Parts: sequence; C-alpha cells; structure tokens
Amino acid sequence: MFLTKTVILKIANPDNDLVETMQKYSDGMNYASEIVFDKGKPIPAMKLQQEVYSYLRETLKLKSQMSCNIPGQVAECYKTLHKQKKAKWQKVRFSPSSMTFSYKRDFVIDENMVKITTINGRKAYSILNYDYAKQYFDGSWKYQASKVVKHKD
Repeated sequence: MFLTKTVILKIANPDNDLVETMQKYSDGMNYASEIVFDKGKPIPAMKLQQEVYSYLRETLKLKSQMSCNIPGQVAECYKTLHKQKKAKWQKVRFSPSSMTFSYKRDFVIDENMVKITTINGRKAYSILNYDYAKQYFDGSWKYQASKVVKHKD
C-alpha cells in the first residue's frame, strides 16, 4: 500500500522564467483543450500527444517532458468531464496559475532547493523549508509529481 502526501513548500525567489513558463504551459493546455473540444468527445492521451506535440515544442518552445505532460492532463480532464453525466460538453480553459512536473524529468528537489525545467533551461530555486516538511527529505520518501502553484503572497 502506498501513502500519498502533499507537502506545501514556497519558492523563495521565483523569477520571470518561472512565470513565463507557467504562461506557456497554460497556452499549451488551452491549445490541447481546443483540439479535444473540437472533436466533441474525449480522446486518448497518446493520440492527443501525436496531434499537439510539434506545436508545443516548435511554436510554444516547451521542453519535451512538458510537451508530454500536457496531453495527459488535458485528456484526463475531458475524460472526467465526460464521465459526469450531468455535465454538458464544454471547452475547458486553463489559467496560468499552475503547472505539473514529473520528478527527475523536469524537477528535482532536496531540503533547500528545487531545480525546475523552465523554457530557458533548468533553474535552481531556494525553497522556504518549513519544520514540518523536513521529515520528507530524509530519504525514506519517493517523489512522483509536483505542482507549482502561483500565489499572490
């Protein structure tokens, strides 16, 4: 049995690269969303990836892993929407307030720093390490995905 834990940390020094990456990521999510919406039904992530990957890489200049993550997220969103019988078919819009990363593919983390792939390459950011979070850096936890969320504070 696996235990999933959400640990909230704060990036101490976010910069324009991170903000710009979030915007491009959101643009990619909305582009993929438009493709699925126009088809009128959910499509598998791999099929969506084949349709949007080159646009995400060449036009939006997203890195490879991001261009693979986006179709999966969008496909899953529409699949969930479709399963909700009460929900009518509608276009999903994504705001530039968050993005999801895969551990060791587009982010790595230790007790004091997170290294994130941005559109301008991998960058290191200091994290504010809260006392409660230190236990998750002792080597006994396995990291999977991470979500960077933009907050006003």
